[in-house]
Amino acid sequence: MSDLSPTLKLAVDLISRPSVTPEDAGCQELMIDRLKKIGFEIEYMPFGEVKNFYAKHGTSGPNLCFAGHTDVVPTGPESEWTIPPFAPKIVDGILFGRGAADMKGSLAAMVTAVEAFIAEHPDHEGQISFLITSDEEGPFVDGTTRVVDALMERNEKVDWCIVGEPSSTNTLGDIIKNGRRGSFSGNLTVHGKQGHVAYPHLAENPIHLVAPALAEMSTAHWDDGNDFFPPTSFQISNIQAGTGATNVVPGKLNAQFNFRFSSELDFDALKVRVLEILDKHQLRYDIEWTYNGLPFLTRPGNLVDAIVDAVQTTVNITPELSTSGGTSDGRFIAKMGTQVVELGPINATIHQINECVDAESLNKLSTIYTRILKNLFVNKT
Repeated sequence: MSDLSPTLKLAVDLISRPSVTPEDAGCQELMIDRLKKIGFEIEYMPFGEVKNFYAKHGTSGPNLCFAGHTDVVPTGPESEWTIPPFAPKIVDGILFGRGAADMKGSLAAMVTAVEAFIAEHPDHEGQISFLITSDEEGPFVDGTTRVVDALMERNEKVDWCIVGEPSSTNTLGDIIKNGRRGSFSGNLTVHGKQGHVAYPHLAENPIHLVAPALAEMSTAHWDDGNDFFPPTSFQISNIQAGTGATNVVPGKLNAQFNFRFSSELDFDALKVRVLEILDKHQLRYDIEWTYNGLPFLTRPGNLVDAIVDAVQTTVNITPELSTSGGTSDGRFIAKMGTQVVELGPINATIHQINECVDAESLNKLSTIYTRILKNLFVNKT
């Protein structure tokens, strides 16, 4: 594949490294070598066993950060892949390999976009930075969130951030994510009293006791959403109870649930409402909370306008602003008061067997990223 574009060559090199989370497998060093050559200052920021780095070019003015992750999800049965997951190959214009879409293709496009921009504008205004982790697909404990905390402690400012998550749906650039819903989960244990099913008056069935409360939560109206976010959703993901015997009333029940919530509510308000419902039904329970992040929103402004223009100019479509989908590391970066937008390739095959991306779309993505830099630092109005 010696005749490939710089973006595709780098994407292939990154994909060939088996960086299953939280491993990095040399991906970051590959990026760092390229960034050093064009004058970036590199700061290694490992936490625990997770590799992270923060790199910056320029010393003053607004800071545009390219953020992403080098780790990928496990491959699943490699025998089911048409092309081995870490032996990337382009077939009929399609690049196959684990991470092609999520998100080594974006990382390659970011690096080559910045290389092209600095070659043309070596003394550009503003600052360009990279925030790269190998802990996005895993527990996300020692990755971006720790780097952000460290940057905030020293008052490092990031004005704008582009996260390379695969945001597109049908064609490159048709969707950009200018926000994400908040997320938190509850792990609920309801206590009853084990007994014989033939003597229900001597037992307390936690399944029967909690069912009305769960039904109430599943049909509750939490909010109406707003112009940018759909209404808050509540979903029960797991329920476990019983001994496996048909003649035993269980002594306890475990239920797990998740909220994806809009900016109309916060974690504390939702937690209070859940506890009110559980208490109303006079349950004996324990509950543990897992907080995954607040919602964030980047309204139209400098960053969004620069991205919309870059997409329109490069691929001749007007992107739709969306806050749908799951969470990303953008939620941690938004804590800095940063305008955060996700822009990357089509997400149709992410985390799947035979993950792939249109090869030419990565070249276009690099062009889009370069155009964004020009819009923010050169073609200012």
